[in-house]
Amino acid sequence: VQLVESGGGLVQAGGSLTLSCAASGITFTVYAMTWYRQAPGKQRELVASIGRGGGSRNYSDSVKGRFTISRDNAKNTMYLQMNSLKPEDTAVYYCNAQSWDARNNYWGQGTQVTVSS
Repeated sequence: VQLVESGGGLVQAGGSLTLSCAASGITFTVYAMTWYRQAPGKQRELVASIGRGGGSRNYSDSVKGRFTISRDNAKNTMYLQMNSLKPEDTAVYYCNAQSWDARNNYWGQGTQVTVSS
């Protein structure tokens, strides 16, 4: 099983980035997918989640209205469109896959997002 994040980088405040999480080795459609992030010295926090079919989406209050989570089940890939980025969005972003019965849970290696002021 592999979850591979990409798309991170350095961006100025107010800018945009799109993260991708490509999954392999799993039946993607039976997994709910989630983006988490962890800033230096802080606990990992949930950013956004999306249901198996893509119809159920949830966001943390800190990103609501600025970030959009989506998935393409045909490509086994999840995305996070991040707009109006703020310095406080700086973190390592991780993708997570959890099976419908919660028996299987997988993490990617993370991708760094740095927002300069």
